[in-house]
Amino acid sequence: MPKPSRLFCQRVEVLNRGLERWLYTLSTYALPLVIGVLSVLALFAWKSQYPLSEPQALPIQVVQEKSGTLTTAEALAQLRDRPFSPFHDTQLSEAPVWFSFVLPEDAAKTPLMVEFPSRHAMDIACWEANTLDALGSANRQGATDGIAPLKAGFALELRHALKPGAQVLCRSSAIGPARLSVLKWQAADLKVSALEFHRKSGLLDGGILILAGFILITALINRNALYVLFAAWLVVNLRMASLSAGWDTQWLGSTVPQEWLVLARSVTMTLYYILTLTLFTSLFKENLPRIGYKFIVRIAQWSCLPLLLLSIALPYASFLPLIWYVAGVGIALLIFLLIRILQKTRSRVAIWYGTAISITLVASLYEVLAAALGIKGLIGSVNSVTAALSSSLLTALAIAEHMRQEHEQRLQVQAELAHTFEAMPIGLFTLDQHGRFLSANPALLDKLGQNLLRNGGSHWQQYFEAGAWTRLYELIFKTSQIDMEINGRAPADGATPKRFLVKATLAYDRIEGSLQDITEKSRATAELEFLASHDPLTKILNRRGIEKALNEAIASQSEDKPLAVAYLDLDRFKLINDLFGHGAGNEVLQQVCARVSELLSPEFHFGRVGGDEFIIVFPATPITLATVICRSLIDVLGTQPYRVGDNAFNVRCSIGLIEVSPGMQFNDVMSTADRACREAKTTSGPGLVVYEKHAAAFQQHEAELKLIALLATPSATDGLYLEMQPIMSLKAPHASLNFEVLLRMRDPQGKQINTEHLIKAGEASGRMGMIDRWVLTTALAWLNCHFEKMKHIKFVCINLSGASLNDEEFLGEIYTMLEQNPHLLDKLCLEITESVALHDLDNTRRFVDRVRGYGAKVALDDFGAGYTSFSYLKEFKADLLKIDGSFIVNMNQHPANIAIVEAIVSLANNLGMKVIAEWAEDNATVEMLTEIGVDYVQGFAVAHSQHPDKLLTAASSASFIQDAELAHFVGLISKTNPMPSITGLFSDAPSKVH
Repeated sequence: MPKPSRLFCQRVEVLNRGLERWLYTLSTYALPLVIGVLSVLALFAWKSQYPLSEPQALPIQVVQEKSGTLTTAEALAQLRDRPFSPFHDTQLSEAPVWFSFVLPEDAAKTPLMVEFPSRHAMDIACWEANTLDALGSANRQGATDGIAPLKAGFALELRHALKPGAQVLCRSSAIGPARLSVLKWQAADLKVSALEFHRKSGLLDGGILILAGFILITALINRNALYVLFAAWLVVNLRMASLSAGWDTQWLGSTVPQEWLVLARSVTMTLYYILTLTLFTSLFKENLPRIGYKFIVRIAQWSCLPLLLLSIALPYASFLPLIWYVAGVGIALLIFLLIRILQKTRSRVAIWYGTAISITLVASLYEVLAAALGIKGLIGSVNSVTAALSSSLLTALAIAEHMRQEHEQRLQVQAELAHTFEAMPIGLFTLDQHGRFLSANPALLDKLGQNLLRNGGSHWQQYFEAGAWTRLYELIFKTSQIDMEINGRAPADGATPKRFLVKATLAYDRIEGSLQDITEKSRATAELEFLASHDPLTKILNRRGIEKALNEAIASQSEDKPLAVAYLDLDRFKLINDLFGHGAGNEVLQQVCARVSELLSPEFHFGRVGGDEFIIVFPATPITLATVICRSLIDVLGTQPYRVGDNAFNVRCSIGLIEVSPGMQFNDVMSTADRACREAKTTSGPGLVVYEKHAAAFQQHEAELKLIALLATPSATDGLYLEMQPIMSLKAPHASLNFEVLLRMRDPQGKQINTEHLIKAGEASGRMGMIDRWVLTTALAWLNCHFEKMKHIKFVCINLSGASLNDEEFLGEIYTMLEQNPHLLDKLCLEITESVALHDLDNTRRFVDRVRGYGAKVALDDFGAGYTSFSYLKEFKADLLKIDGSFIVNMNQHPANIAIVEAIVSLANNLGMKVIAEWAEDNATVEMLTEIGVDYVQGFAVAHSQHPDKLLTAASSASFIQDAELAHFVGLISKTNPMPSITGLFSDAPSKVH
């Protein structure tokens, strides 16, 4: 293009832009300003379109019907003596009023009309006073002759026949605070006044209704309930203005039925009260808590419903004073609260709203005071009409200000969202329904590439695994909001694809969401999930993992899908840790697990449940096949050494294999398999013990579980009972009757329960304290009951378990029992096992000292079993040593046992203790014990355990001997040793504490 042509186009473009700015300025600023100025001039400087002269008020004479109905003649007669007054207030009286007035002197010159302007007057009728001819009548529904409804009241057209000075008689009834007056108009002026009246009412109705409609439409578009409330308030405010101005008899150009009019006025005033209060609390709900006085609002709110019901139920004359009082108090309080709010709030919206409400409230308060006190014309320009106009204008300003602030807030939010969209470290995107990217923030471009939005947008499927778009599309249209994890497309170099978290929602016809790279988080989660069910050292299942696998196998077990479980324990593995350290031990464990895992099929489950203990689950595997596999494991683990550095270790294992019966629980399977493994470790076989279904071990284990369950019930002690086994003195066999209290139990079916199983069950269930408490309580009760028959009893032994000695509460109960039975203390001997005593020497010392302090005896049971050091005996003083039965039974066949017993007896004698030998089963053993110097003997050679009643009839422990040879030997002892005195039995025992 030539240069002059380009320059011409640029100048034209400049002129076009200038023209646009000029037109915009003219239309937006200049023209509205001119319209505003001209409107002000029209209101205050220009001549009115409806010029008229002021009416003349005619004085009236008034009489009110007291009772009955007056005739026109009677009314006229009563009016003659009445004084003239400019008006008459009915004071809410609904009784008919008679009044008269005199026509002025100019009545015949020009056409005249008389106006009765009271808006509360319901009907009126007039007569010519001299002739009593009817001039007309009218009510709110119609008129006859020369009277018609006009403006807020009625009008009478004066006839030419009526001469100046003539008297007119009228009768009217009103509802509400009516003020009766008579205004004389030129007929033309009254018509102009009526035209102006209806024009103003139409303008007010139309203006406020249009404003209310605009606010309502704005509310619906913006879904704002406050605007709906304000629109309703404006309509009711319009009706209140109509009531004030006197045109509430019509609505939208239609006459309101007269029977509805009174009720409508009551309900309108009540609804105005309710809506004003609701609007106030809704508008300032955030500010009211800050200023206090919340109880005022609550009282006003609770008054709304009763007022609404009363407006319907009460007569208008009765309800009107009530609403005046309530409205007056309520308006005053609202104005007070509004002032407090405006003092604390500087929001322009709140100021405009508050000012609009304030004007209406002040005008309403004036209307109430004027109506209640009868003060008309105090400030005539302030009424509900002017208030409605002012509040409507201020409301428009408030709405405009509110919309401006909302627009600014939206712009601010949009700017913040745009900034957040750009700065968000998580990828944000928008897709169309075909999967193409419509928008993406920088974070997403960094993740997927800068070419994401070029050429109309790339497709979702280009960046993610196969089927990713189909999954997203189906889920989003099914639930409209999703959270899903997907993998990225696999890289060309074969690296692991990234993993993403997608959160998306369906927004109209688009999909909006976020994309977050969770590759590291996913990897860490997978590792945590692995560690949750796997052992971190050996990488096989841990206890939690093997428990889950075993429970799943048990759940899927059936007759055609047998289940076997193996419990594998490494023999003497602790030596490796102790001698070479845990590092070497850990390497051996890893090699062991590697060998086992290599031998096992993938469908088998291998897990570690202890330091050197493992579980193998064989789902759907016959016990015979599982046995073969376990034997192979023993060979694989035990034949080849394990090399750790320069060291080589030989590790053998023991395996307990069980066939799981349907319905077994995890704990039952584990305990039974553990029992089989322990049995395999103690036997001299190949290190494998197999329990098939219905084996005796299963039945025994089931019996133990039942016993544990029984001990957990409230009736656990119902099957317990006591037996007594005599303990015979080897110094004076016939001098005393001593015995040990033994615990026995029968199940609910009466079958005898092995005491050893009972003790194990009690320890496993934590119920040994309960059992010991029952034994001690029952034994003491029996001793108390038969105290008079126990002359030959020197001591009674009662066992206490280790669990009870560690229970401070139970020990306190023992001490209480000892204190409550002082007469039995010199005969009572409490037994504690040697292993329990050594477990906590300090606790044992305190217990022994406390018991011996009361005067009772203490015996060490099972002495010598498992221990070779006697140094602990110097820590506390016991009264008796009971040699463990393993040294006594068949002792004549083992010279070493005889030597051990001799050493124990010598030690006890030096420490001042008596010795009892258990498990003496024949005469030869008793003779050897006597020769060694043992003090007492207990066992089947003397007597089995007896029913307690049998001890009541026995003279001594020797009375129970059945073997003739032993009885002869005991007789020789008695002849050789004379009966000692009773006090010599425990001569070294401490005296009883009082």
